[in-house]
Amino acid sequence: MTDERVGPSSTAGEREMLRAFLDFHRATLAMKCEGLSEEQLRRRSSPPSTLSLLGLVRHMAEVERAWFRRVLDGEDIPLVWSDSGDYQVAYDAGEASRDEAFAAWEAEVARSREIERAAESLDVTGYSERWEEDVSLRMVILHLIHEYARHNGHADFLREGIDGAVGV
Repeated sequence: MTDERVGPSSTAGEREMLRAFLDFHRATLAMKCEGLSEEQLRRRSSPPSTLSLLGLVRHMAEVERAWFRRVLDGEDIPLVWSDSGDYQVAYDAGEASRDEAFAAWEAEVARSREIERAAESLDVTGYSERWEEDVSLRMVILHLIHEYARHNGHADFLREGIDGAVGV
């Protein structure tokens, strides 16, 4: 695995630091998937669980879309892989391809970055139907950092089980 991640500056302002931590975690997920075949990316953690590296990529595409596009930008769009709003569908990557999953995830990340950069401040809000309350851009970024950090822990174990690669 090639580690080309850039860590956040320890003296950056709040927004720059949050943005950098989120990008660091995005890069970590990509790095954990680097150099693996589609079969390896689809390998399940421990059946009956459908959790796999490719499933994590698909799930994070859904998370990016839900929080940035649907909540903050107010777009009336379905999830990427589920018309019913079931986030669990993305985890099942049994028939998924690397190209499809990464294209969707990269497109959602790019759109998320556009929405974040266009926002006047971290205090900009959107309405979360799921939580039934307004949420700030600050909270959304922190929530995504939490999501990526948690799932990158899963990715560590998944990658180690595939080829023994550890660390990072």
